[in-house]
Amino acid sequence: MVNNNNTNSIKPQESDEQISSQNPSSSIKEEEMNFKELYEQSLNQFQYGDIAKGKVVQIKDDRVMVDVGWKTEGFIPIDEVKDAGGNVLVSVGDAIDVFMDRRDSEGNLVLSRDKASKVKIWDDIKNACDNDLIVKGVVVEKVKGGLSVDIGIVAFLPGSQVDVRPVRDLDKFVGQTLDFKVLKYDRKRNNVVLSHRSIAAQEREAEKQDILKNIQEGIIVEGVIKNITDYGVFIDLGGIDGLLHVTDISWGRIVKPSDVFQKGEKIQTKVLSFDPEKERVSLGLKQLIDNPWEKISDKYPVGALVEGKVVNVTDYGVFVELEPGVEGLVHISEMYWTREIKHPSKVLNVGDVIQVVVLEVNSQNKRISLSIKQTKPNPWEALKEKYPVGTVVHGVVRNITNFGVFVGIEDNIDGLIHVSDISWKHRVNHPSEFFKKGQEVEAVVLNIDVDNEKFSLGIKQIEKNPWDELSHKYTPGSVVTGKITNFTDFGIFMEIEDGIEGLVHISEISQKRVKTSSELYAIGDTVSAVIKSIDPKSKKIRLSIKEMEAPAPAPPSSHNQYLNNTENVGSNLSQALADVKISTQNKGE
Repeated sequence: MVNNNNTNSIKPQESDEQISSQNPSSSIKEEEMNFKELYEQSLNQFQYGDIAKGKVVQIKDDRVMVDVGWKTEGFIPIDEVKDAGGNVLVSVGDAIDVFMDRRDSEGNLVLSRDKASKVKIWDDIKNACDNDLIVKGVVVEKVKGGLSVDIGIVAFLPGSQVDVRPVRDLDKFVGQTLDFKVLKYDRKRNNVVLSHRSIAAQEREAEKQDILKNIQEGIIVEGVIKNITDYGVFIDLGGIDGLLHVTDISWGRIVKPSDVFQKGEKIQTKVLSFDPEKERVSLGLKQLIDNPWEKISDKYPVGALVEGKVVNVTDYGVFVELEPGVEGLVHISEMYWTREIKHPSKVLNVGDVIQVVVLEVNSQNKRISLSIKQTKPNPWEALKEKYPVGTVVHGVVRNITNFGVFVGIEDNIDGLIHVSDISWKHRVNHPSEFFKKGQEVEAVVLNIDVDNEKFSLGIKQIEKNPWDELSHKYTPGSVVTGKITNFTDFGIFMEIEDGIEGLVHISEISQKRVKTSSELYAIGDTVSAVIKSIDPKSKKIRLSIKEMEAPAPAPPSSHNQYLNNTENVGSNLSQALADVKISTQNKGE
């Protein structure tokens, strides 16, 4: 039996709504506990330092609210999503990667987009290094030992890893976007080392194979000047180098290739020869145009007046370019008729445009002789007509040398008085004994050599030659008196007239044996001598003093006397024969 009045009977179960309506405070507490549990569960899904995929839900002035899932929101500082111009780069609804950074003092979850990017970059770097993958980057600047590269973070590219061959100018890579390999990295030290060398090697090898397939003699190729030497230029054709020899640069003369080219310059050349086994390519630049020397004689005949540009100045003259590849030489002797030039650079400079006359053309040796002075009349021809031989001229001493005196007669034209043409009588040791610079002199024109540009003058020729009269005035055997002017080892010089000297040979000084001339005489002594001979051409007079002396007395007769007489007879006979010989020579003269 069931007792309906039993107080312990089970009541019908109440619904949640009935409980909530009966006890509202307990329901609120339960909901708060459930939300807290859900929030804590959501936080447990992430760890600080993790990367999460979030959705932009709101953009405020100072932050961007991002839903990272599980009803959890965090914020990113607004500066992290702005560009350099201050423009916000995200919109509501965008899905972005964020970094679970920290909670601020109010408990809000702080996110970071920048740190998320860096974490992802380090993952990419690790992956690229482990799997030998390529990363792209922009060269930012040149630094000590290499280059700084932006690959999301700043990495270092050593100079030795830029290219296959050493690169001297690293500045040219700044601003370029290139492919790199990751050699090594250290995340703790924020250090990444890159290499472009292996990639460059692969690119060059591919270019090289392409060049080797297509290259052949006669084709025109373009390349970059890689190196310049005295004997030629090395050109990078793309994976393979070609040599442009100095002799194939121009049809004209090239002194140094460095005067014409610069490293890094692009240039087109013609393939002259190709050795596929040795991978050697010979290039030519002058072969791009016709050889101008083939018809050079027809284009520049001897005597033609042409115009050219000075391209080189040397000690011996200037080189004039008549057209590209054709140069001629103006020797220093062909620059002016009369003007004395110490160096061509004193009157001409590189780049000057001048007129010249063609003197000689040698197409085989590629030489052209030119003249500047031939463009004007030859003043030496006019000089020869103006001053015939024998004309007396007046001038001023401009220069004195040991061989003569230069006298100015016309503008920039000097005549030379040779030392032998100064005096008939006086012995001239040095012209400075008789002349001084600026002194006015009178001279006679002896010769004008137009071809060799020489003007010969003489002073002594104004007077008659006294030697022509001496041979008539003094015959052999004549006695003259004069003063001793000089002693030598071989005799004495006597002045018998003003400026006229004769020689007394040491054997003709005395009948006695004489070792030195000064034993008997002194300079200034007046002595008499017999003229033995006169030679007007060589201006020589032979004198004898001993012939003025009386014969030595004979010793007493005896056997010795007989011997002495015999000796005297022999001596007299020898003297007589000598006199006959001299007389015969004089008659012959």
